[in-house]
Amino acid sequence: MELTLLGTGAPDGLPRPHCPCAACATARGPLARAATALLVDGAVLLDLTPGAALAAARAGLSLTGVRQVLLTHPHDGPPVELPAGLPTAGRVADGRVLTLISGHRVRAVPMDSPGTGYEVTAPGGERLLYLPPGGAPAGLPTGNGNGDPAGGGSGTGRGGARSARDAAPAPYDMLVADVIGRPDALARLRAAGSVGPTTDVIAVHIGHDVPPGEELDRRLAAAGARAVPDGTTLTVGEYHAVPDLPRRTLVTGGARSGKSLEAERRLAAFPGVLYVATGGARDGDPEWRARVSTHRDRRPGSWRTAETCDLTPLLTAEGPPLLVDCLSLWLTDAMDRVGAWDDAAWAAGGEEALRERTGELVGAVRATRRTVVLVTNEAGSGVVPATASGRRFRDELGRLNAAVAAECEHVLLVVAGQALTLRG
Repeated sequence: MELTLLGTGAPDGLPRPHCPCAACATARGPLARAATALLVDGAVLLDLTPGAALAAARAGLSLTGVRQVLLTHPHDGPPVELPAGLPTAGRVADGRVLTLISGHRVRAVPMDSPGTGYEVTAPGGERLLYLPPGGAPAGLPTGNGNGDPAGGGSGTGRGGARSARDAAPAPYDMLVADVIGRPDALARLRAAGSVGPTTDVIAVHIGHDVPPGEELDRRLAAAGARAVPDGTTLTVGEYHAVPDLPRRTLVTGGARSGKSLEAERRLAAFPGVLYVATGGARDGDPEWRARVSTHRDRRPGSWRTAETCDLTPLLTAEGPPLLVDCLSLWLTDAMDRVGAWDDAAWAAGGEEALRERTGELVGAVRATRRTVVLVTNEAGSGVVPATASGRRFRDELGRLNAAVAAECEHVLLVVAGQALTLRG
């Protein structure tokens, strides 16, 4: 099955008309994207957009062989003129299956928002799932619930079969969806086993929410997805190396730099994430409660939370991905436990005890088999602390950050909301 992406942009395209934002200002030439439309084997057109016929011609194709035109979402703006010879465009009722004369089978997939997804099965058995902008499939099974970032462990890979007792189908060969706008849709499909380790995940409906180019590619790679230019033809079911997801990632940055948000983005497309908060509750501190509430409201509802500084058992156990926020608060607790704030206690064994604690944590990061994203602070780039204990914390955090970074495949520095890759 061949899929040609006549457009890969949001419904209003990229750049948006008359939009002065920085993303639209830089979306020129090959970075510009027309509204998303897909041509499957020259026989099925998914979403009819302005300029579809011209886009097909630029790709060396024609729409004269199209037997079915299906819409996934309400199309705003003036009516789109139907190119000569094309059948009338329409949407299919949820759950209905169309069998086309070309041998393709199309099933309408219900969404959790206005719109319809389409599962297309080729005569040869290859399977494609296309989702509308801002949509996620409704009523998905929960899968095995282990949150495996490789796809839930419930499928056998591209084209693989499942056991007879498993009613769910094998993972899709390709998913074409709004990865940037709805990463939770990808997480749900992974949890259900519908997206497996070899599913080719293609991002479409791309708008100006993320700057085009390297930043877009980086965010998609973190989700195990990729973007392609308008006019690209892909073979569904053909092997394509999916982005290599690092097992361990360290995200560092200054106060309010956006480092926690960056860490959350890196796992937003994966199910069952365990968020490890090392700061505790801090009764009687309304400002801290407001911080915690902001972080909690931003996280996907499917994530679980553990408030603990006992990280080693979590790192050594099997399980879903971990997001640890943050190492600086973990170090504060560790220094509390060994009396590191007192000069006499520090000299009388506190320093050695802290080295043991940090060494144990670094060793657990080195040995972990889980996907882990750790957040920390850059405390050495600002004002020099006025007290000896403050300078001690700054120095120990710098040492801890360097030791943990050495064990991570991927290290990011976040400055003013912009993530800079230091490693990986």
